[in-house]
Amino acid sequence: MNYREKIKTAKEAVNMVKSGDTVFLQGSAATPVTLINALGDRADELRKVGIVSISTLGDMCLSKPEYEESFYFNSVFVSQNIRKAVNGGMGNYIPVFLSEIPGLFKNQILPVDVAFINVSPPDKHGFCSLGVSVDVTVAAIKAAKHVIAQVNTCMPRTHGDGLLHVDEINTLVEVHDELPVVDYRKLITPVEEQIGKHCASLIEDGSTLQLGIGTIPDAVLSQLKGHKDLGVHTEMFSDGVIDLVRSGVVTNKYKKKHRRKVITSFAIGTKDLYDFIDDNTQFAFLESDYVNRAYIISRNPKVAAVNSAIEIDITGQVCSDSMGTYQYSGVGGQMDFIRGAAMSQGGKPIIAMASRTKKGTPKIVPFLQQGAGVVTTRAHVHYVVTEYGIAYLYGRNLEQRAYALMEIAHPDDREELEKEIRRRFGSKTI
Repeated sequence: MNYREKIKTAKEAVNMVKSGDTVFLQGSAATPVTLINALGDRADELRKVGIVSISTLGDMCLSKPEYEESFYFNSVFVSQNIRKAVNGGMGNYIPVFLSEIPGLFKNQILPVDVAFINVSPPDKHGFCSLGVSVDVTVAAIKAAKHVIAQVNTCMPRTHGDGLLHVDEINTLVEVHDELPVVDYRKLITPVEEQIGKHCASLIEDGSTLQLGIGTIPDAVLSQLKGHKDLGVHTEMFSDGVIDLVRSGVVTNKYKKKHRRKVITSFAIGTKDLYDFIDDNTQFAFLESDYVNRAYIISRNPKVAAVNSAIEIDITGQVCSDSMGTYQYSGVGGQMDFIRGAAMSQGGKPIIAMASRTKKGTPKIVPFLQQGAGVVTTRAHVHYVVTEYGIAYLYGRNLEQRAYALMEIAHPDDREELEKEIRRRFGSKTI
């Protein structure tokens, strides 16, 4: 069947989804919104359709409370648009490292009936690109019985593992869907700027960076303009990385794996980012079971992995996916890169966060909230950074850790923390 024969409307394409099927959604900035909306239009005639995805962006019509009997989210990451559904009985969360999600599809632990994807138009050889989201999508496509692709004129062509021939796609839907735009650089506060300065002081010239998306990662990147010959090997990046590539700070000169290339599995940012990575051989978008494999990460020198947390207890246990029993996000790739950085020659695993939430709640606490998930164990934590400084925990005993964390807590929280520390460990002995 040739290209033209595979083209259908979105309504026609999603008609093949039946009750009881499991549908995979490509995620992040490649969320296939047109197909999702078309599936939502069939809610009244469908029952118990499972939805599997990593983080998705934009409105998620499938999560409407009135569709409770039609769709169920069994998600490997909980993004904002499905948070209420997952915590309200319309779904659940699968705890899993980002490096291991492709294996769930490959080994049929998570069977996929239909995959909804968002690709670039084919080149003259018939190859489309998965664009800004390769991550777990390649594995899901291979596992799916039927693949439906939005052929999107707005999707950039990226190099790496995300090339897919039209012969591997069952149904095509032509669209012109602008990618979602996210820019955290404009939202950086003085607190996050100070955190960025502390993190930047730990990063040496020639380091390999892993940073996610958000105000803290972009705050760190904004403080690296005076550094030299940095590399990037990360699960995802945003515009802050593009700024450093353009200015010559990121050269990838000293990386041992994929020298001279920025390695990632997905990207989210502004239209400027999407235009910059289009057909740009400086960037390689690879599958997350490779990008996030600790051994591969560790092959690069001086890996500086900067990740965040919802709260940390005084022994160094890191909760970054839940607020008590409320599922906020997911395990993601934090542990993959914390471990990979620790194994890297001169590597620095860093947990960076504000000392308090925006509502003034302490984030360095005697005990994690009841039901909170420990994403990074206290045995894996090396550096913890807040706006008040840097605590180095590796090789320190529980009491030493507690006092080190107290010193970087909000000043108004330190007295209560010290009382709890003394109650737990007695009078300071070290």
